[in-house]
Amino acid sequence: MSSTGSTRLLRRIDLRGAAQGAFDYRGAVPRAEFDVEAATHAVQPIIEAVRVRGVGAIAEYSAQFDGVDTDDIAVPREALTRALEELDPAVRRALEESIARLRATCRAELESDVTTELGAGAVVTHRKVPVDRVGLYVPGGLAPLVSSVVMNVVPAQVAGVGSIALSSPPQKNAGGLPEPTIMAACALLGVDEVYAVGGAQAIAMFAYGAGPCRRVDLVTGPGNIYVAAAKRVLRGVVGIDSEAGPTEIAILADDSADAAYVAADLISQAEHDPMAASVLVTDSTVLADDVDVELEKQVFATRHTERIRTALGGRQSAIVLVDDVEQGLDVVNAYAAEHLEIHTRDPRAVAARVRNAGAIFVGSFAPVSLGDYCAGSNHVLPTAGCACHSSGLSVRAFLKAVHVIDYSREALAEVAEHVVTLADAEDLPGHGYAVQVRFDR
Repeated sequence: MSSTGSTRLLRRIDLRGAAQGAFDYRGAVPRAEFDVEAATHAVQPIIEAVRVRGVGAIAEYSAQFDGVDTDDIAVPREALTRALEELDPAVRRALEESIARLRATCRAELESDVTTELGAGAVVTHRKVPVDRVGLYVPGGLAPLVSSVVMNVVPAQVAGVGSIALSSPPQKNAGGLPEPTIMAACALLGVDEVYAVGGAQAIAMFAYGAGPCRRVDLVTGPGNIYVAAAKRVLRGVVGIDSEAGPTEIAILADDSADAAYVAADLISQAEHDPMAASVLVTDSTVLADDVDVELEKQVFATRHTERIRTALGGRQSAIVLVDDVEQGLDVVNAYAAEHLEIHTRDPRAVAARVRNAGAIFVGSFAPVSLGDYCAGSNHVLPTAGCACHSSGLSVRAFLKAVHVIDYSREALAEVAEHVVTLADAEDLPGHGYAVQVRFDR
């Protein structure tokens, strides 16, 4: 393995000839430095202050971090209505299409109760129950992610969550309210409990309750490192979806790929954040060279040139050279990208062999940006390699599985001896007696 750099925007990591099966591919493709554990020390005082002093502490942090002086954290319903009325009609139509497509896939994901009869009078039902109350976080940051409103709210609504609260950072240019497009999306979706609170203090508000915001059972939504750190600290106090890190794209491509498409898709993720990761895995040096040329052309034609150049030039971004698509599959499965695009011959067959990815985009006409907005999939996805064990946000995140056990006296009698035997084997005689007592009278 070798790593080389030059004037190219993307460095190269050469894995050709690495021993397939035994090589540590995950370690060979580095990610951005994202030390959530270190950030927990910064957010712990914030969390404690919100727990103890509630809205007063939130107001202080809004002034410190957002430059907004207000202690009125609840967004008035009239402000939501006004934002929707003033929304660009084209943006509204795009949001409505995004909502409709995601709602359709979410409804398809809903699972019916499953009932199993284990004998006469012995019934176990696997029942899905929605979480009572959720707190949804939508970041402001470098880009107001209005699409994250859709991605959080729709699956919660389809799951049947009865109480939904949403929080997004206050904006100075919006009079201390969240970004107007975010408020408009809330109104469009019928979410009227909205708070102008950002960062770790928003997660603490959801976890403990503060002022008009009652505590929630589950917090979902992406955010910066301090939001991720607050989720880590508060896990157990409140349920969380994940600790999202910087966004990332991996593209597995062979010499059939279109270099212009590949470059554009790498740029689309780099546009998010200077720490965003853009990784191309290919067995074609010709494609790698062509992508370098396209990147030079396209990056300088974009609005956020410096942000993109920083992300592409970071240690988290690279072109990874492999011997063939087979080795490329090993690399991308080890990397477990948040977003994975397949630009190869017979991309469906290759995609079917991917085990680890937050979402898989198949072929030349399924770019990640489609999934960000209108594919019908959810863009809140596991990052930092967590796709090897975790899933993206979906209806299932807002549902709990409950076993309902319904046995008659006769059905219990059939297994009573086994229960007593196993209870004795574990030296828990009280467990056995709880069965025996039902037959001793």
